[in-house]
Amino acid sequence: MIENRIDLYSDTQTRPTAEMRRAMAEAPVGDEQRGEDPTVNRLCDMVAERLGKEAAMFLPSGTMCNEIAILVHCRPGDEIIADRTAHIINAEGGGPAIFAGAMLRPLDGARGIYDARAVEAALRDHGRYTPDSRLLVVEQTSNFGGGSIWPLATIEAVAEVARGRGLAVHMDGARLFNAVVASGVAAGDYAVPFDSLWIDLSKGLGCPVGAVLTGSRGFIDQAWRWKQRMGGAMRQAGIIAAAGVYALEHHVERLAEDHANARLFADLIAAAPGVELEPETVETNIVFFDVAGTGLTAAEIADRLAGRGVRIGAMGRTQLRACTHLDVNREQVEEAAEALRLVVEA
Repeated sequence: MIENRIDLYSDTQTRPTAEMRRAMAEAPVGDEQRGEDPTVNRLCDMVAERLGKEAAMFLPSGTMCNEIAILVHCRPGDEIIADRTAHIINAEGGGPAIFAGAMLRPLDGARGIYDARAVEAALRDHGRYTPDSRLLVVEQTSNFGGGSIWPLATIEAVAEVARGRGLAVHMDGARLFNAVVASGVAAGDYAVPFDSLWIDLSKGLGCPVGAVLTGSRGFIDQAWRWKQRMGGAMRQAGIIAAAGVYALEHHVERLAEDHANARLFADLIAAAPGVELEPETVETNIVFFDVAGTGLTAAEIADRLAGRGVRIGAMGRTQLRACTHLDVNREQVEEAAEALRLVVEA
């Protein structure tokens, strides 16, 4: 079996750096469940401050952040509005229905981004025959939209419509800091319109595990009850929270390197025979491209690339996704692009 020397499958494949491991080993710890872990408390304070919210909570995963937020905001039978590509619709195992008993109303946005008119059209009049529209969800950046960045003006517009009809507004901020670095808009500015939001630590920030959910103190108080019920409360969690503290202090600005590498990869493969891609659409660290013109399926190309030591994600019959991160450098991106060219030319 050939080792995957270049892993473009996802930014979740990052491994903690030596410096991050050192910070984890030396972290002061306590009982997180009782609020006594100083490193967890520091991480939560850092996130709440950066996002301009009152309180925050450390959780094992971003999916748990989404599901707990939905449980706080919704009741069984309520409706959640999100883009058709959203993570809560496509990658959480039906969690909103299982845990909250909530319905999902998908919108047809452009590259994962819908507008205020689409929200207005989707909102239902209150009545006994229809579910109550209760929550609007924005995913920043949009994963299946190709790492696309929600413009702040668009966020403000859709949130205004939702709030005008009494909906709560939630951000799946798995790659929020990618948007911050690429756009120059501060995280706190992006966060203003939202009742709740979270950041992932185990993607571009390079931590081994974890995410942080934030909002008002009342929201976090309610979220803690669901965290307890779902088994998300932890003990000496400072060991893993220390990775998040380190990442926020050292790994945010370097996300620009991942964006540059993703655009380089897109530029290099765009001319490969049978590859369909518009490099100018690559805004952050995710590159989607179609290979229907090669006569091969995405899975076949992914398999042949694996034989050359390159791991990449097949996201459909003819669509592939490459995701850059801190464990992939410029030279490796160039090598991966050349491997793809050789595969499709063969």
